[in-house]
Amino acid sequence: MQQTQFTIQTNGQGLYEFTRHVINWVDIGTGLLTLFVQHTSCSLLIQENADPEVQTDLRNYFARLVPPTTDPTMSYLSHTYEGPDDMPAHIKAAMMPVSLSIPVTKGRMALGTWQGIYLFEHRDAPHQRRVIAHLA
Repeated sequence: MQQTQFTIQTNGQGLYEFTRHVINWVDIGTGLLTLFVQHTSCSLLIQENADPEVQTDLRNYFARLVPPTTDPTMSYLSHTYEGPDDMPAHIKAAMMPVSLSIPVTKGRMALGTWQGIYLFEHRDAPHQRRVIAHLA
C-alpha cells in the first residue's frame, strides 16, 4: 500500500491535466489506484487528452449548465457571499466525480489511448488543489 499527495495549481476555471505526475508515481506498483480531491468546488475526470477542444467544450457546457449567481436564472441560490462562482462550483462538483479508481498493472495505469487524468477547477480565482493518491 502506498500513498502520496499531488498539489495542482489552477489559474481559474478549466481542466488541468496531471496524468504525467501520476504515471511517474505509479511506476513502482500494481493494484487499484484511487485518486481523491480534498475540495468541494472542483472535480476529477478521466477525459480525452488529444484534442484541447474537448476541454474547452466541457468547460463551456458546464458554464452554460450552471452559470454564476449573477445570472437571473440562478436567483434562487442563497449561498452567494463567497462570490458569484462559488455555489455554482459546488453544484458542478456535486454533479461530477471527486474520486477516481484506475487499475495499475506492473507500474502502468490501464488508461485508454486518449485518456488523461484531469482536475476540473470550477472557481474563477487561482487555487492550490490537493489530490490524494492511494495504491493498494
